[in-house]
Amino acid sequence: MSLDGLRLDYARVRELLRERLGVGFAVGRFAPDAGGPPSESALPVTLIRPRARRAAAPPPRRILMLTGARQVGKSTLLTELSRDVGARALYAACDGAEAATPGYWERLWARAEELAEEHGSSVLLLDEVSQVGNWAERLKTEWDHARRRRLEVHVVATASSALRIGSNARQLLGPRAEWLELGQWSARGLVEAFGVSLDEAVDSVVRLGAYPGTVGMRHDYARWCAYVRDGVIEPALGEIMALGVVRRPALLRQLFALCVASPAEVVALQKLRAQLQEPAALATVAQYLRLLEEAYLVVALDKYAPRGGRRRAAPPKIVVLSNALLGATDPRGFPTRADDPDRRRAWIANACLAHAWGSGQRVTYWREEPFEVDAVIEGSWGKLVVAVRPGSYDAPSLRGLREFSRRFPRYIAKVLCDEGEQHVAERAGLEALPWRRFVGLEGS
Repeated sequence: MSLDGLRLDYARVRELLRERLGVGFAVGRFAPDAGGPPSESALPVTLIRPRARRAAAPPPRRILMLTGARQVGKSTLLTELSRDVGARALYAACDGAEAATPGYWERLWARAEELAEEHGSSVLLLDEVSQVGNWAERLKTEWDHARRRRLEVHVVATASSALRIGSNARQLLGPRAEWLELGQWSARGLVEAFGVSLDEAVDSVVRLGAYPGTVGMRHDYARWCAYVRDGVIEPALGEIMALGVVRRPALLRQLFALCVASPAEVVALQKLRAQLQEPAALATVAQYLRLLEEAYLVVALDKYAPRGGRRRAAPPKIVVLSNALLGATDPRGFPTRADDPDRRRAWIANACLAHAWGSGQRVTYWREEPFEVDAVIEGSWGKLVVAVRPGSYDAPSLRGLREFSRRFPRYIAKVLCDEGEQHVAERAGLEALPWRRFVGLEGS
């Protein structure tokens, strides 16, 4: 993402916030959604409970800025923190009507400083802070003022769009802020929070995505689809257009539709432009693709270049960051191995690559005609190169993986296949791993 923050899953972000604020938590479980509108505020908030023994709160070092996609639990984290910090906490919904009233910001900070004086420290929780006008400069001013007064005011702030934050905010806040990105939920996260089996969680990630608010909707497709459209897709696209950076809204929607129709596919910008219903410059297509990425909807993977190597211009590989976006926009639903093996392979490959990306790994692809691999993965998991081969496959389809391994032997090669199909890769001298186990790997 453009903010280059540390990308973590829900559990890791929760632990990091706990450490920064000196609050001890014990993990409980979400209750499946029991109804209500498709909004993050409707998520159950019984995940975290304070331990009897609380760590001493460390002094505030930096503002904690938490960004990420819609409906992944940012507001839930803040409301849990508010409950568990107790009297020292001050929660503010910056996208609410009250936040637009004159003097609201000043009153909020005055109260945070009063709490710090009264309790020795306070925790100010700013939900969707980027909705406040000139928010970065105002936050910097108040933070510096509290520091000069030697008041211990901790600040945790969230935002759902990298667009609303922008590079100017990073420059203004500078070393005062620590940037974290809350990625999509993993299968393991669903297991820990909701008590579902790992098999159920993996199925959900691939077929329906892993938005926590949809767990209770798995058997009600119409309701699930409305949640994803009305709670994720439309607000994200609407926010891009509301910022005034898009002159052709219809073109943005067309490009999004093309991206979700091309999961885990290398697509040249020229090809994307040719499929649009109206003419557009390549620069416009590239700009709108970046906007979709900054709205946490898709990511355009770069082609792998070895360290020190020159990166030539190459078409991007489109990865949709949640398979929920595939299911909500494709009326055919999840493809089966018998009826549509190619589309099934694309959905599974997309889920695998999105899981690696959301777990904080650096993900690229590699293609040197006639050779190609699905992903080159680097990060806390080590150095991996993978070919995703669900369904039937043969040894010749693994030539790209073998060639990459020959050129770059420091990478561990893996074939991600259906359970019971490992023997094809093993006969070719390659390691195989069922893709379901890969999707079920621990997150970041």
